[in-house]
Amino acid sequence: MIYLDQAATSYPKPPGVIQAVYETLQHAGNSGRGAHHLSLSASRLIFEARCEIADFLGAEDPSRIAFTANATESLNLALFGVLHSGDHVITTELEHNSVLRPLYSLEKRGVEVTILPANWQGVVDFSALGNHLRSNTRVLVLTHASNVTGNMVDMEWVGEFCREHGLILIVDAAQTAGFYTYDLKHSPIDILCFTGHKGLYGPQGVGGIYVKPGLAVPPLKVGGSGIQTFSKTHPSQMPEALEAGTLNLPGIAGLMAGVRYLKDRGMELICHEECELDRYFYGAIREIPGLEVYGDFAASIRCPIIALNILGVDSNLVSQLLAEEYDIYTRAGGHCAPLMHGALRTRELGAVRFSFSHRNTKFELDSAVQALRDLALRLGRETL
Repeated sequence: MIYLDQAATSYPKPPGVIQAVYETLQHAGNSGRGAHHLSLSASRLIFEARCEIADFLGAEDPSRIAFTANATESLNLALFGVLHSGDHVITTELEHNSVLRPLYSLEKRGVEVTILPANWQGVVDFSALGNHLRSNTRVLVLTHASNVTGNMVDMEWVGEFCREHGLILIVDAAQTAGFYTYDLKHSPIDILCFTGHKGLYGPQGVGGIYVKPGLAVPPLKVGGSGIQTFSKTHPSQMPEALEAGTLNLPGIAGLMAGVRYLKDRGMELICHEECELDRYFYGAIREIPGLEVYGDFAASIRCPIIALNILGVDSNLVSQLLAEEYDIYTRAGGHCAPLMHGALRTRELGAVRFSFSHRNTKFELDSAVQALRDLALRLGRETL
């Protein structure tokens, strides 16, 4: 089996991640809900994980990291917490539905939404960003890297623009946490939303949100927090403000183990290895007759994601053939990014997405290249 669907969820997980989840289920209680050693060990684990992740992301204060279920929950927290009726928000056609659907919902509540278009390569022209500013513009929210094309946004340029104009910058890091080295203490990013199960190698069902000091985000949900029990209002201090209810302790333990794995291996090496795989695969498939590949491959850095189609054949059929006949696992369809497919003109076909990690090999990619050659030849004959 060749797994090339890393942008959906990383596989296989490092052994330390699996061990951390297993040990936590055996030995931990519920944090903040008791004075016995099982509860205290859970509290220590959460604090340790918070510090580990804050250090990994270059955050100045571990308390500014709150744990969530995934990037989607984090983005909902950020958008529903920061935007109000009468505000204006700018986003792009690169976005995942985890950004778009909250914005469509907020639009019905009186929030004004501007969506910057992408070109046929899935690239947004941010030089025109100033033309879209209004007196009530409050937020710029965007993905750091497209989950369809792997194209990355120049976050430093965008961040400086937000600083100059007093905008809150919310970043969807679902595809870049674990690939890109963040330094949030010195970054213009105000809110970073990430998931644990992709580039951070944690289990599914755990993620987080970073909120810059001085910025308050009201909670989406309130309830038990383990502190201030007799108050009628939910705690307002971070991180408890955004962590109502029992946290996913096994998930947090696995996420911490995933982050430690990345630290031990080294982010610079990981980025280099994954970029090399991306270039290698693109170089091998670009001349295959009948293949259309999407994205900007002139960029100096890209996420290791390549989307393509073969001869106008539905992407779901191609992905199915890859799985059933070659044991190569990819993802097809719309990838929860409908506006990007509009820009790429692939709304009808979708796209077959190959996504890599440093745990993949060039030998695996060679097998995928040969499979694509075979399919392009066979499907080409069938369409004649």
